Amino acid sequence: MKIICIGLNYRQHALEMGRPFPKEPVVFLKPDSSILKNNKPFFLPDFSSAIHYEVEVVLKISKLGKGIEPRYASRYFDEVTTGIDITARDLQNRLSLEGLPWEISKCFDGATPIGKFIPVNTIKNTADLDFRLEINDKIVQQSNTSDMIFGINEIISYVSRFFTLKTGDLIFTGTPSGVGPLKKNDRLVAFIGNKPLLDFMIK
Repeated sequence: MKIICIGLNYRQHALEMGRPFPKEPVVFLKPDSSILKNNKPFFLPDFSSAIHYEVEVVLKISKLGKGIEPRYASRYFDEVTTGIDITARDLQNRLSLEGLPWEISKCFDGATPIGKFIPVNTIKNTADLDFRLEINDKIVQQSNTSDMIFGINEIISYVSRFFTLKTGDLIFTGTPSGVGPLKKNDRLVAFIGNKPLLDFMIK
């Protein structure tokens, strides 16, 4: 099982990060050892002083696929949820400035909390999906999948050119604006619509 992530996929987030809009999806991978399930707490690591949250809509791939055309992409996922791409921003910034890979800033243990999945057939339109993140009952990120630079079908088609998608693979589709730091005792609750799908603490 692999975790495929799309970076800089919301216009306002690209602006807040000071990056130009990408001309094609920005793709990176996370290991399955980074997954945090069942609302378990996330423990702040000792190697970073700037751990940030990034809420995302997450797709679960439901069947084998390679070279998928955009018009058929919706056939390849059947569940969605919210997830957090936890990022050691200080490490990412330093490594990026040095032109080095920055996997250690996003792929460490526990850096990928994942919520409860819901069936796609319970959602009216995945291309018009409200989602948000609340920290300590305050909304810190809120958007809709219609604001993506590259939509869900385009993402699936693009990544399947390079990687064979397998049942159970996860695709993180990008984060909107509003990313920021986490601190001890923060409570994060992530929603699709008004359904809380992820609820965990920072320790």
